[in-house]
Amino acid sequence: MSGAEDMIHRPLLILVAGPYRSGTNDDPALIARNMHLMTRVSLDLFRMGHMPITGEALALAMIEAAGSTRIGDAAFDEIFHPLARRLFHKLDAVLRVGGASAGADEMVALARAGGLPVYFSVADVPPV
Repeated sequence: MSGAEDMIHRPLLILVAGPYRSGTNDDPALIARNMHLMTRVSLDLFRMGHMPITGEALALAMIEAAGSTRIGDAAFDEIFHPLARRLFHKLDAVLRVGGASAGADEMVALARAGGLPVYFSVADVPPV
């Protein structure tokens, strides 16, 4: 069995990359809508047998522990995107969802540069 075929038969660690703040003007309701999309897509991937992850799920608790008091402050910026960049050394693929987002587009570019598959729909992700 080739490496590509093996990837189809085991759970993949997939970063779900979508907008968090983009287009929200930091409105908490719009940010929550963006998070809901990534969470819903993550659930779909999980039910397919994969291990989905969002950078937000990992970063937000640490940002709070670092003393952040608002989106975009120094503690937020220290952790939010750098954490996702570090995560790339462990990922198998990226699923890009949602609308415009410089951060999500950066994750796609990093994935492509590292030779990782990039998907744009849950339907394109190979089943386990």
